[in-house]
Amino acid sequence: MANSIYPINKGINKSIEFKGLKAQYIWYLGGGAVALMIVFAVLYIIGVPSLLCVGLIGASGGFLVFKIYRMSNKYGEHGMMKALAAKQIPKCIKAYSRAVFTKL
Repeated sequence: MANSIYPINKGINKSIEFKGLKAQYIWYLGGGAVALMIVFAVLYIIGVPSLLCVGLIGASGGFLVFKIYRMSNKYGEHGMMKALAAKQIPKCIKAYSRAVFTKL
Protein backbone atom coordinates (compact mmCIF):
# COMPACT_ATOMS: atom_id res chain seq x y z
CA MET A 1 0.00 0.00 0.00
CA ALA A 2 2.89 2.40 -0.65
CA ASN A 3 1.00 4.17 -3.41
CA SER A 4 -2.04 5.99 -2.09
CA ILE A 5 -4.62 7.77 -4.17
CA TYR A 6 -5.42 10.21 -1.37
CA PRO A 7 -3.45 13.45 -1.23
CA ILE A 8 -1.59 14.20 1.98
CA ASN A 9 -2.51 17.46 3.68
CA LYS A 10 0.80 18.93 4.84
CA GLY A 11 -0.73 22.07 6.31
CA ILE A 12 -2.21 20.47 9.40
CA ASN A 13 -1.74 22.45 12.64
CA LYS A 14 -0.28 25.45 10.84
CA SER A 15 -1.68 28.88 11.49
CA ILE A 16 -3.65 30.66 8.80
CA GLU A 17 -1.61 32.95 6.58
CA PHE A 18 -2.93 35.25 3.86
CA LYS A 19 -0.51 37.33 1.77
CA GLY A 20 1.95 37.57 4.64
CA LEU A 21 -0.57 38.27 7.40
CA LYS A 22 -0.53 35.67 10.13
CA ALA A 23 -3.30 34.42 12.42
CA GLN A 24 -5.29 37.15 14.20
CA TYR A 25 -3.92 40.00 12.08
CA ILE A 26 -6.23 38.93 9.24
CA TRP A 27 -9.17 39.63 11.57
CA TYR A 28 -7.69 42.96 12.64
CA LEU A 29 -7.36 44.07 9.03
CA GLY A 30 -10.91 42.95 8.22
CA GLY A 31 -12.32 44.76 11.26
CA GLY A 32 -10.39 47.89 10.34
CA ALA A 33 -11.74 47.77 6.79
CA VAL A 34 -15.33 47.47 8.07
CA ALA A 35 -14.74 50.36 10.49
CA LEU A 36 -13.37 52.52 7.67
CA MET A 37 -16.44 51.76 5.53
CA ILE A 38 -18.70 52.85 8.39
CA VAL A 39 -16.67 56.05 8.87
CA PHE A 40 -16.92 56.75 5.13
CA ALA A 41 -20.69 56.30 5.21
CA VAL A 42 -21.05 58.61 8.22
CA LEU A 43 -18.87 61.30 6.62
CA TYR A 44 -20.81 61.06 3.36
CA ILE A 45 -24.18 61.28 5.12
CA ILE A 46 -23.02 64.29 7.16
CA GLY A 47 -22.26 66.10 3.92
CA VAL A 48 -18.48 66.08 3.66
CA PRO A 49 -17.43 66.33 -0.01
CA SER A 50 -16.98 62.88 -1.52
CA LEU A 51 -13.40 63.47 -2.75
CA LEU A 52 -12.38 64.51 0.74
CA CYS A 53 -14.07 61.39 2.15
CA VAL A 54 -12.24 59.17 -0.31
CA GLY A 55 -8.93 60.89 0.44
CA LEU A 56 -9.31 60.57 4.21
CA ILE A 57 -10.43 56.95 4.07
CA GLY A 58 -7.73 56.06 1.54
CA ALA A 59 -4.98 57.57 3.71
CA SER A 60 -6.39 55.95 6.84
CA GLY A 61 -6.67 52.60 5.05
CA GLY A 62 -3.10 52.79 3.84
CA PHE A 63 -1.90 53.60 7.36
CA LEU A 64 -4.00 50.72 8.75
CA VAL A 65 -2.54 48.21 6.29
CA PHE A 66 0.99 49.45 6.96
CA LYS A 67 0.63 49.17 10.75
CA ILE A 68 -1.01 45.74 10.69
CA TYR A 69 1.61 44.27 8.33
CA ARG A 70 4.29 45.78 10.54
CA MET A 71 2.77 44.20 13.67
CA SER A 72 2.42 40.86 11.88
CA ASN A 73 6.07 40.88 10.87
CA LYS A 74 7.31 42.12 14.25
CA TYR A 75 5.31 39.91 16.61
CA GLY A 76 4.34 36.91 14.53
CA GLU A 77 1.52 34.55 15.43
CA HIS A 78 1.56 34.75 19.24
CA GLY A 79 4.17 37.44 19.91
CA MET A 80 1.81 40.35 20.48
CA MET A 81 -0.10 38.45 23.17
CA LYS A 82 3.21 37.55 24.83
CA ALA A 83 4.37 41.18 24.69
CA LEU A 84 1.11 42.40 26.24
CA ALA A 85 1.34 39.74 28.95
CA ALA A 86 4.95 40.69 29.72
CA LYS A 87 3.85 44.28 30.39
CA GLN A 88 1.47 43.04 33.09
CA ILE A 89 4.27 41.49 35.17
CA PRO A 90 5.37 43.83 37.98
CA LYS A 91 8.99 45.01 37.95
CA CYS A 92 9.42 44.30 41.64
CA ILE A 93 7.38 43.17 44.64
CA LYS A 94 7.69 45.21 47.83
CA ALA A 95 6.85 43.72 51.22
CA TYR A 96 6.98 46.14 54.12
CA SER A 97 6.24 43.53 56.74
CA ARG A 98 7.39 39.99 57.51
CA ALA A 99 3.81 39.01 58.35
CA VAL A 100 3.30 37.75 54.84
CA PHE A 101 6.04 35.14 55.33
CA THR A 102 5.23 34.14 58.91
CA LYS A 103 1.55 33.28 58.43
CA LEU A 104 0.94 29.59 57.94
